Amino acid sequence: MTHRLAILDDYQDVAHGFADFTALEAEGVTVTSYREPFTSRDALVSALADTTMVIAMRERTAFPREVFEKLPSLELLVTTGMANAAIDVAAAAEHGVTVCGTPGSPTAAPELTWALLLAIARHLPAEESSLRAGTWQSTVGFELAGKTLGIVGLGKIGRRVAAYGQAFGMDVVAWSQNLTAEAAKEAGARLVSKEELFTVADVATLHLRLSPRSENTVGEAELRLLGPEGILVNTARGPLVDQEALVRSLNEGWIRGAALDVFDQEPLQAGHPLLAAPNTLLSPHLGYVTQESYRQFYGGALENITAWLAGSPIRTLTA
Repeated sequence: MTHRLAILDDYQDVAHGFADFTALEAEGVTVTSYREPFTSRDALVSALADTTMVIAMRERTAFPREVFEKLPSLELLVTTGMANAAIDVAAAAEHGVTVCGTPGSPTAAPELTWALLLAIARHLPAEESSLRAGTWQSTVGFELAGKTLGIVGLGKIGRRVAAYGQAFGMDVVAWSQNLTAEAAKEAGARLVSKEELFTVADVATLHLRLSPRSENTVGEAELRLLGPEGILVNTARGPLVDQEALVRSLNEGWIRGAALDVFDQEPLQAGHPLLAAPNTLLSPHLGYVTQESYRQFYGGALENITAWLAGSPIRTLTA
């Protein structure tokens, strides 16, 4: 059987540099890489009409039930990482589509989280711009030592961020719905309620998985508790935060500022209100965009495809 493989959302056109897909092409597999995001669900379905295998980069492109219904040729869907909230895994199974995941870097997202926190604390983007414009020192930053770091979600990423906070001399508190005091203590944090976390934190950073339960975990109440000296950092998923409330909090000064790597709409569209909001540091979802991470993502995807073609799928995901 002839197979067609689509590599989606290869924004930087680097997929072939991180995995050798030529071996697949030598076996007769047609490989097509798409750099631009699809503008609509219909555009996605049209492009993948005869495709049998797809590599999806994180949640950049959604695969709900309606998409599987319109792609009868699709047999294998590989997502980078071992979880993808944008894929209806149950619907995939019903339509005979095998879904597989890949390994990922445990350090890429935590490191970016800390880079954003340091940058917003010391106003680095503004200072760099003003320096190039001929101005010497235009802002006054703040130190992290002695401040309180509030971590929402103390999983693999949150625990690394907790260690960074300790290294910088911060008091670390944490909350999530199922977090225990013992688990928090093992990570070097103190378990508090969500209300207390946003009340005492100088910096609140989000590290929850996106799900119907976690959507809008941070809303107006939490942002007002964070207060005019508080910083919000989000490198997890945009919908964890009520975007309308966040924009208001920035424009009306409820919080000091926000460092954001994720958004409710991605790629972020021109005219999005966060682009004009004050006291923000924005990056284009770079949390997992590292050489090391891409080697695991694309290399793992190639392993998955090879195993599936051999009749022995690996790293399969189920609902």
